[in-house]
Amino acid sequence: MEIKEFQELIKKIYYEKDVERELRATFTWFIEEVGELARAMRQNKGLEEEFADVAAWLFELASIVGVDMEDALRRYKNGCPKCGKTPCICKV
Repeated sequence: MEIKEFQELIKKIYYEKDVERELRATFTWFIEEVGELARAMRQNKGLEEEFADVAAWLFELASIVGVDMEDALRRYKNGCPKCGKTPCICKV
């Protein structure tokens, strides 16, 4: 599935409900999913499901605020956005 297709699919599934819930509450759901991913990583189980859930909520938040994720992800097209290298050579 392409990035744009994924964002449109998630939007079709959840957008109406999430817009009604409002951004702050939807963001809270996203944070809860990130917590579930952290738990799955500690336990080393359910990783695919939790990564998918976090991606879905992230893309849904982008849709709510009008961000096209395919355009946004182009930021990394030429490597690290700060140093421009692949792999990154930033001293962070």
